Amino acid sequence: MELFHRQEFWESHEVLEGPWREGGSRFYHGLILLASAWVHVQRKNLHGVRAQLRKAEAALEPFAPHYLGVDVAEILDEARRLGEAAAGSWTPPAAFPRIDLDPVRVRGDEPELEPGRRHPPTVK
Repeated sequence: MELFHRQEFWESHEVLEGPWREGGSRFYHGLILLASAWVHVQRKNLHGVRAQLRKAEAALEPFAPHYLGVDVAEILDEARRLGEAAAGSWTPPAAFPRIDLDPVRVRGDEPELEPGRRHPPTVK
């Protein structure tokens, strides 16, 4: 999250990739796709922004409203706003998003909290 806040989206993507591959977390995959969308914002690649946002939204939807202390509903709202901006004449957003962690929103049964635990292929 620190990398994300510093707008180091590529680096955030890279850090999450290891745990995602190790445990198969669909949530981490959604965050990776979101970070990738913001990499495309930085590169002014409108097609990449749109494509990665669609994938990120689909991956993160099952985790709303919150998961692992993250306000997923807010992330999805921000993604939709970015998607709407990317659908029209492109004006890069004035502000970059934050992903804040709230320990109260951690359920405690998330598979990501157990090292070595594989995640189910789908989340409902």
